[in-house]
Formats: sequence, structure tokens, C-alpha cells
Amino acid sequence: MLFICSDPAAPEYVAAEDNIVEWVAEMEARGVSRHGDRLRPVEDATTVTVRAGEVVVSDGPFAETKEWIAGYDIIACADLDEAIEVASKHPMARFGKIEIRPVWPLGV
Repeated sequence: MLFICSDPAAPEYVAAEDNIVEWVAEMEARGVSRHGDRLRPVEDATTVTVRAGEVVVSDGPFAETKEWIAGYDIIACADLDEAIEVASKHPMARFGKIEIRPVWPLGV
């Protein structure tokens, strides 16, 4: 899974350089893309926890940070090298950060 993250230290976002449509088309043509989407801003987040048997609901993300997850892509790659290559082509690799994390099936 690719977590698409904002990065305040990255170069400023330039809409004209955002080639997400081309990236998606290439990854679909290669058979790598499984699903992906943007996420609403952190202001729209709701965090749910259970403590001492009580459900606690709070506004906002679970962590106070300047970086936040802006979207995700589920990909199927042969190995980490291919996943790195795929992530390096994503436009947010230039304007943010891409975190690659393998899926860990629950086995249920």
C-alpha cells in the first residue's frame, strides 16, 4: 500500500506538474494498480478509541502533526524494488512523501 503524505518541507505544489492522470493510466496498463483515492482533509477526520469500555470520539486526526495522509493507492508489485519504482513516479513523490507499507493479512 502506498500512503500519499503531505510534507511541509517539500517544494510547493504546482498543479500543472501534477500528472496523476498519467500515473494512474500507466499503473493500470501495467496491471499494478488495484485501487486508490484521495482522502478528505484532516479537519474532516474523526478518531475513535475505546478506553475502559467507553467509546471516545474526537474530531481530527489521531496525531498532532504538520504532515498528514492525503490519499492511498493499493498496488500489487513483484517486490519492493518494483514498489519503489512505482512510488517514485507518483506526482506526490515530488510534492509530498510516499510511504510504502506491505499489507499484513489478518489470516481469519
